[in-house]
Amino acid sequence: MSIITMEKVTKTYNPGKSNEFVALNEISTKISSRQSTILAGPSGSGKTTLLSLVGLMNRPSSGRITILGKETTLLSENFRTLFRRKHMGFIFQHFQLITDLTVKDNLDLVLYPEGVPFNTIRERRTTLLERFGLIDKAAEKASVLSGGEQQRLAIARALMNDPPILLVDEPTAHLDTALSQHVISLFQHLKNEGKTLLIASHDPLVLTSVLAETVIHLRDGHIMRQV
Repeated sequence: MSIITMEKVTKTYNPGKSNEFVALNEISTKISSRQSTILAGPSGSGKTTLLSLVGLMNRPSSGRITILGKETTLLSENFRTLFRRKHMGFIFQHFQLITDLTVKDNLDLVLYPEGVPFNTIRERRTTLLERFGLIDKAAEKASVLSGGEQQRLAIARALMNDPPILLVDEPTAHLDTALSQHVISLFQHLKNEGKTLLIASHDPLVLTSVLAETVIHLRDGHIMRQV
């Protein structure tokens, strides 16, 4: 069953200007629920742009994106924000942690805007910190964590709202082989728990891993093949 459907999705930057750039050109595809899909391709192929459109952080220039049965393209910014907070978790390439805040505060901030009772926030945070081996780091600033610890914190943060969809941008880009394999294993466990993963990566370790249930090969904003 499809959880995300894209129909002739195009994204053009600076339309009509001398520096016009078509990042995605009439992309049509479906992302299966509870599976892991890899967006593969070289730098500039459109992987991150596609993630940003699915994540409702950007709008397509044309085309339709349906997520969980909801056509999202014309939603107001307020509804797009609410939909994103409820249904999606993001794991960015450079983590985008608030490094001057503590580990626990980075997690708590996800649910504060939702009006979730503090006891619920604390329970959810504690569960995730224990799961990802960060409970002893809870009071430390995110800036002092190692690269692997920051990656695990970024994953924990994405799970604070228990979203059905995880969007992941180059998860192994800054990790060595051992840490990369550990992160791949973490994502496989999440997939087995029923999460839908959409992962942008050009790392051969990811592309040949158990996460590559479906691979969408992009180049110059086009889908070259899907396997």
